[in-house]
Amino acid sequence: MTNHKEQQHDHHHGPGGDAPTSPEVIGWEAWYAAQQQVWSGQVNGVVAAELTGVAPGRVLDVGCGEGGDAVWLAAQGWDVTAVDVAAAALERGRAAARAAGVEVRWVQADLAGDAPDLGTYDVVSVQYPALPRTPDEDAIRTVLASVAPGGMMLATWHADMDAEHARSRGFELEDFVQRADVVAHLDEAWVIEVDEVRERVAPPGQGSHHTRDLVLRARRAR
Repeated sequence: MTNHKEQQHDHHHGPGGDAPTSPEVIGWEAWYAAQQQVWSGQVNGVVAAELTGVAPGRVLDVGCGEGGDAVWLAAQGWDVTAVDVAAAALERGRAAARAAGVEVRWVQADLAGDAPDLGTYDVVSVQYPALPRTPDEDAIRTVLASVAPGGMMLATWHADMDAEHARSRGFELEDFVQRADVVAHLDEAWVIEVDEVRERVAPPGQGSHHTRDLVLRARRAR
């Protein structure tokens, strides 16, 4: 489990540089090992837009990658727990946090199991997730169970990712949790505050073939 954060490049290549690969094909550790830096290191646009000016509390960054969001959130005063399945990604996150002079709690875990400290986070952020869809829907249940009463779940997907595009990268879109899967679990204990497609805001100077975000923000009842 990790997240499709803001990428350095539109396409990635394996160690030989001959053919595009994806983490779904070769595995997350190998994917990170094949590239010196995968993500831009900058905060995702949706995170900055939704959380700038919000009073900081406890935040869980699900699939934190190399820590761009986690480091930014910590610099804003948030108590950050950053979770990813890939040890290589977490090590780069630790280095980024040290360079920025901020504290982040880094946890290697897969949300098919339990996240740390369920039910205690003011915000659970899930940006461009690669959460596997399973029959018992463990990943979705864990994400929602992590949110404290009165807290927020903030999730973003690429609105322009379709089945053909996913297949060209070596995976099937339906194998991963999508917006509709999460919405289906939002019962009367939740209020959907934002559910919209918006133009993607990428870090300065960074291009991308993805141009639109699908943003879902939901609030858990107190």
